[in-house]
Amino acid sequence: MKDHAPDKLQVTDERNERLGLEPGDYYFSAEGFLVFTEQYHRKRGYCCGNRCRHCPFGHEAVKRVRG
Repeated sequence: MKDHAPDKLQVTDERNERLGLEPGDYYFSAEGFLVFTEQYHRKRGYCCGNRCRHCPFGHEAVKRVRG
């Protein structure tokens, strides 16, 4: 019986192209999380406020908790 499942690399390449991701834009952490790199953030051009590990904008959009 022939396997009809798509090649995982092909699916990843198609998704990356659809999302506009290039090599070096992200990696997977040891825990399996997708982590965007500084390269990706600089292309995006602004801080999204999600406390990204490689934010080159000093987390300027992160909401501060007042206490």
